[in-house]
Amino acid sequence: MIAHADLLAAYDEQLRTDAETASAVSVARHGPLRLVTYAGGRGFITYRDLGGAGVDTIRRLVPEALAHYRADPGISRVEWKTRGHDDAPGLPEALLENGFVAGEPESIMLGEARLLAVDVPLPDGVTLRRVTEEQDVRAMSAMQDEVFGTPAGDGTADALLSRLALDDGMELWVAEAEGRIVSAGRLEPVPGTNFAGIWGGATRAQWRGRGIYRALTAARARSALRLGKTLIHSDSTEYSRPILERSGLVKVSTTTPYDWHR
Repeated sequence: MIAHADLLAAYDEQLRTDAETASAVSVARHGPLRLVTYAGGRGFITYRDLGGAGVDTIRRLVPEALAHYRADPGISRVEWKTRGHDDAPGLPEALLENGFVAGEPESIMLGEARLLAVDVPLPDGVTLRRVTEEQDVRAMSAMQDEVFGTPAGDGTADALLSRLALDDGMELWVAEAEGRIVSAGRLEPVPGTNFAGIWGGATRAQWRGRGIYRALTAARARSALRLGKTLIHSDSTEYSRPILERSGLVKVSTTTPYDWHR
């Protein structure tokens, strides 16, 4: 297995670049920051590192970055993505002072795709498949909104359908039982890297603990290997972290989203 430190180095070197925002509508640079705009009115702020910035510089950067999005009425929400291993003195305080709200910390999970690509038995009547049709994408998005407790709407499905039309490599996978979607997730191959990301994992409460999400993860890992991607990354909640750990992925750091809404 690849050492913890080597995985984290690969994450910083390969993923915290333009590769992280390949599906963006636009990316503007402001000092060390990447100010990203996605379809659906979503802003996203990320960076490789803050270049040794001190407290005063960070307190200046935060409102300057937010001003970029305030000037665009099409932006309704912005996420500032922090990482636990960064040197960023005073950043959480500066974000809170400027109207951002901290979300739940998640684990940055990394590991070899081959460790996830195993045979996992499914409960009777449960099947897996990759979806591309609009009806399926909308049903998948509605299920994820329900599981995550987010307001129902067409925005997520519209953005996914736009990306499918662009054929940018994203794959959508679902598990179905009794004629309805019970679990789902995305595979995001990262161009120019060894990585593919697994995102959006959601399983209806009554179907958890039965191996469905692990099987869905294995299917995505096999697809990643077919695409030549040898490493997997994921920001995992406490629901999915233990599943990925059992498959051989390791927690290398944490990430906490800070969200601003207009």
